Amino acid sequence: MTKKIGKPEIFSLGLQHVLAMYAGAILVPLVVGGALQFTPQQIAFLVSIDLLTCGIATILQSMKGKYIGLGLPVVLGTSFVAVSPMIMIGTNYGISAIYGSIIAAGIFIILFSGLFGKLIKLFPPVVTGTVVSIIGLSLIPTGIKNMGGGASSSDFGSAENLILSFGVLAVILVMNRFLKGFLRAISVLTGIIVGTIAAAFMGKIDTVAVADANWFHIPTPFHFSTPSFEIVPILTMILVGIVILVESTGAFLALAKMTDRELTEKEITRGYRTEGIAFTLGGIFNAFPYSTFAQNVGLIQLSGIKTRSVTIAAGFILIGLGLVPKIAALATLIPTAVLGGATVIMFGMVVSSGIKMLNGVDFTDNNNLLIIACSISLGLGATVVPELFAGLPATLRIIVSDGIITGSLTAIILNMIFNMRPKRSIQVIPDATLEPKVKNLS
Repeated sequence: MTKKIGKPEIFSLGLQHVLAMYAGAILVPLVVGGALQFTPQQIAFLVSIDLLTCGIATILQSMKGKYIGLGLPVVLGTSFVAVSPMIMIGTNYGISAIYGSIIAAGIFIILFSGLFGKLIKLFPPVVTGTVVSIIGLSLIPTGIKNMGGGASSSDFGSAENLILSFGVLAVILVMNRFLKGFLRAISVLTGIIVGTIAAAFMGKIDTVAVADANWFHIPTPFHFSTPSFEIVPILTMILVGIVILVESTGAFLALAKMTDRELTEKEITRGYRTEGIAFTLGGIFNAFPYSTFAQNVGLIQLSGIKTRSVTIAAGFILIGLGLVPKIAALATLIPTAVLGGATVIMFGMVVSSGIKMLNGVDFTDNNNLLIIACSISLGLGATVVPELFAGLPATLRIIVSDGIITGSLTAIILNMIFNMRPKRSIQVIPDATLEPKVKNLS
C-alpha cells in the first residue's frame, strides 16, 4: 500500500495477525496444562498470561532500540519446541523447575546473544532459502489437518469441515484476485470472519468458554510457585533456547528479504537478545519460551503490509486479550476448520518466500543441490514421521524430533562441509635446476 495507513486500518491488520497466530498461541498452554494436570482455572490463567507475554515480546521485538528489538514486523508466540521438555521437567522436577529453567535459559541467551550474532555468516542464501522453505513445508501438514477439523476431532474430514475450510480459502483467493489496497490486505481476516459466521449457521459454535471466562485478570509474577534452579532442567532448556534461535533466524532473514533489508550482526544480536528477554519474562510470569511465528511471516508476504506499526498493534491487542479473558475467549469460537483454510495458504506463502530466497543460489553447483536436497528431505521427513527418532536419548530428541530444526541443522552443517572449506594455498618451491647460471667472466 502506498498511502498512509490509518489507525482503524492498523487495528484491523493487527487483529488479523492475532487471529492468524491465536490457535498456536493458546494450544501450548492447553497441552502443557493438561499434561501437568492443571485445574481449568489454572489453565485459564496460563492462556491469559501467555497472550499477555506474547504481546509484550512482540512489541519489544518489533521496535528498534540500541540494545533490543529487531525492528522488523515480527510476531512472537509460544514455541512448540519447548512443549515436550517442559512436560518432562514438570513431571520429574516439579513446576517450579520449569520456570527456573526458562529464566536461566533466557539469561543465557541474553548474555551470549553477541556470540550467536556472529554466527550469521553460517546463513548464506542456500541455507536461509532452504530453512525458510523447510519452515513452511513442515507447517503445511498442520494446516491440512486443521482443514479437516483437527487431527483428534471426531468429525475429521467431514463435508461440513471441508466446506468451511475450502470456503475460507476461496474467500481469500477471490479477494486477492479482484480487490486492491486495504480490502485485499485484510483478506485473511475477512475469510476467518465469513467462515465463523457460516459455522454458526451450521451449529458448530460453542459459546460456553466465553460465558465461563472472567472479565478481568491481573497478572502476577511467580503465580504458581517460586522458581527453583536444577542443573539438568536448566541445561535442557538452554538447548531448547539454542534450537529456537536457529528456527527464529530463518524467520528473521525471511522478513529482512521481504522488507528489502540486509540484517547486520548487531541487528541479529538485538533480535536474539530480545528473544532472551521474552524467555525471561515467560519464566517470571509462569508462561513459556517464545519464538517468531512463521504463520505471521506468511501473512506479511500475502498481505504485502510490511510496516512495524501493524505488528506493534497486534502486540497491544494481545496484551488486551491477556487482561480481559472474556474477550480472549471470543477467538476460541473460531472452528479449527476455518483456521485451517486460512493458515494453509499462509504456510504455503512461507514456502514461496523460501523459494524466492533461493533465486540467488548457483544451481549449477552440485554442492548446493545436495545441501537443499538433504535438508528438505530430512526436515520434511522428521515432520511427517517423527517416530523415526523415538529410540534416541531425550536430549537428542529435542534436536531432531522437530522437522524445522532437523532440516535447519542439516543445511548449516552441510554448507560448512561443502562451501566453507578452507582454501588450500599453493606453495611454490623454487627449483634449483631452473636458476640462471652466471658464468664467471673474471
